[in-house]
Amino acid sequence: MNLAGQAGDEQSDLLFVNFNQDCTSLAVGKKTGYRLFSLSSVEKLDQIYDSNACEDISIVERLFSSSLVAIVSLSSPRKLKVCHFKKGTEICNYSYSNSILAVKLNRQRLVVCLEESLYIHNIRDMKVLHTIRDTPPNPQGLCALSINNDNCFLAYPGSNQIGEVQIFDTINLRAVTMIPAHDNPLAAITFNAQGTKIATASEKGTVIRVFSVPDGQKLFEFRRGMKRCVHIYSLAFSTDSIYLSASSNTETVHIFKLETQKDSKPQEDQSSWMSYVNTATKQFATYLPSPVTDMFNQGRAFAVCKLPNQGLKNVCAIANVREADSIQKIPRLLVASQDGYLYIYNLDPNEGGECTLLRQHGLDGRLCDGSNVSEPPSGGTDRPLTQASNPVSYAGSLKRAESSGDGTPPRHTADSQPFQEFEQGATGQDLGTGAGLNALRLDDDNEFPPMTHKVD
Repeated sequence: MNLAGQAGDEQSDLLFVNFNQDCTSLAVGKKTGYRLFSLSSVEKLDQIYDSNACEDISIVERLFSSSLVAIVSLSSPRKLKVCHFKKGTEICNYSYSNSILAVKLNRQRLVVCLEESLYIHNIRDMKVLHTIRDTPPNPQGLCALSINNDNCFLAYPGSNQIGEVQIFDTINLRAVTMIPAHDNPLAAITFNAQGTKIATASEKGTVIRVFSVPDGQKLFEFRRGMKRCVHIYSLAFSTDSIYLSASSNTETVHIFKLETQKDSKPQEDQSSWMSYVNTATKQFATYLPSPVTDMFNQGRAFAVCKLPNQGLKNVCAIANVREADSIQKIPRLLVASQDGYLYIYNLDPNEGGECTLLRQHGLDGRLCDGSNVSEPPSGGTDRPLTQASNPVSYAGSLKRAESSGDGTPPRHTADSQPFQEFEQGATGQDLGTGAGLNALRLDDDNEFPPMTHKVD
C-alpha cells in the first residue's frame, strides 16, 4: 500500500507499507530506506532488517521469508531493483518507460505494473516473458498476483469505466477470463492463498464480491455499508480462505465469513417470532425488483474493528500469530496504517462481533514495551509518523517526480558485478559452487536466491 503523504509534509516519513505473501513479515518503505519486521508474535514487533539508506523507498516487496526484495524509490520511479538484503547486494535492476506503480511477486513470477502496461518476469533469471500492453488507464497500479504455484494468475482492471476484472495465466501466458464484477470502476482486488478465489470492491465501496477462479462464477456477495460510499483500501483473505477482511477510509474494518447457507448454524429457533419474520421477508423479497432482492441476499459482516483514526490509508491482513505463553498460533486481524502504527486485534472465530485492540506497535524502528495499549500514547517511542491529513496519491507524486517516458521497453543495466553474475547464472553456467541455475531451491526461503556468487 502506497502511503505517500502530502508534498512538503516534513513530518511524513512513511511512504509504503505491505505484508508479504503469507503475512509472516511486514515491509515498510520510508524516506531514508526501508525496514522489514517479523510478525511471529503479538507481544513485540521484531525488526529483521533496516537498510538505513538515503533513498526514499516508495515500494518494497519481500518474497515470502526469503532474502529477496524488490524495491522502487520515489526519486527513481522508473527503476526496479532486485536485492539480496542479507548480503547487502543488488542482484539486478530494470528501467521502464514509465513510473512503476506496483510490484507483485511469487516463487515463479515477478510482475511490474505501469499505468497502461504490465511486465511479467521469470523470477529465476528476471527475463521479461510477456508484456501486456495498452491496458485501460490504471493510475493506482491496481493488480493482484496469486501466490499459488499451480494457479499462478494475474488480475488487473479490464476497464476504467466499469468494474471488469481481467484474469491472466502467467505460466501459460494467456488470457483466461474477464469477470464483470461491478458497475463502477475497481478499487481493490485480491486472490486467496490457493489462487481459487478472487475478492473485488468498486470505487463505490458498498458491496464486496467473491468469485471463483478461473471460471469467474460469483460465490459470495457482502454488503459493507448502505449509508455512505467509501474508498476500499485493502482486501485480504485469511490463509484458510474462511475469512475476508476489508479496510477503507473510514474507521471501521469489516471481516466477512465465507460460508454457504448450509454451512452456517441457525441463529434462532425455527419456531421463534424472528425466524418467522426473516422467512416472510425473504419470501416477500422474491416479488421485489432485482436490486432490492439482491440487497436481501447479501451477507453482513461477521466481525468488525474500530481504528483510532479515519481518512488515512491502511492495509489489512488476517494472520496466525503466537500469543504470550502460548504454543498455538491464533488468527488475528492486523492493520498497518499511515499514522505509523501496526494495530493487532483479536478475532473470535466462533462468535465474531467487535474485535478489541490487543497491541499497537510503532513502525519507526523502535519497539514497544509489549504493554497492552488501548489508546495511542502521547509521545515516547510510539509517536505517529504522519498527521491525519488528506494524503496525496502515490501516482500523483510520481507524475510530479518524473514525466512520462518515450514508450521504450524495460532495459536492464549491468553497472555492477552482481548483475553480471546474475546474467551468467541465468544461462545455467557454473556459479562457482558447482550449482547451476536449475539447482536453485526456490521453495527454501532461507537459501533463496543464491545468485550473487563470484564467477571465476
